[in-house]
Amino acid sequence: MTEEDIERDVATLKREGGYVEAQLTRASWRQPEEIWAALTDPAKIAQWLAPGSIEPKVGGRARLDFADSGTVIDSEVTAFEDGRLLEYSWSHGDEPRRPVCWRVTPSDAGATLTLTLKTPEGEDAARALAGWEAHLEMLEAALEGVPIKFPFERFKEAREAYRPRVAELLRG
Repeated sequence: MTEEDIERDVATLKREGGYVEAQLTRASWRQPEEIWAALTDPAKIAQWLAPGSIEPKVGGRARLDFADSGTVIDSEVTAFEDGRLLEYSWSHGDEPRRPVCWRVTPSDAGATLTLTLKTPEGEDAARALAGWEAHLEMLEAALEGVPIKFPFERFKEAREAYRPRVAELLRG
């Protein structure tokens, strides 16, 4: 996918109820249905995030297995509107909640994808944001039909860019 296909916006950050909340937005020429399928179809999720499944209903199970790192996400869908909204926590067990909310909105050119995530203030929000920036790049590639491995260079670049912004937010 080219830069014209996906418009890269820098995340907006704020503090909210003990969390660093970030919103990342991508404008795409892809149709909303294509993007929604990438977020909810187990075969498509595995191409850019991890093997697993997300039950499409409030109270459904969200389970993703990152075998390479040993991390397993096992949480519950907390918000769902078919084709438009999906929210679950990026955690499992007794871990702190790390809400992840996906919104797909039709646009004149195709669709807008908005990812809102919340990282507990005591955790490395810059690292979390960088991870999602990398996974969004993987999503773009998967939508293009050429899945890629986790882009560590993009991750490192994004983490360094977000570190001072998160630190400033937490000082304020």
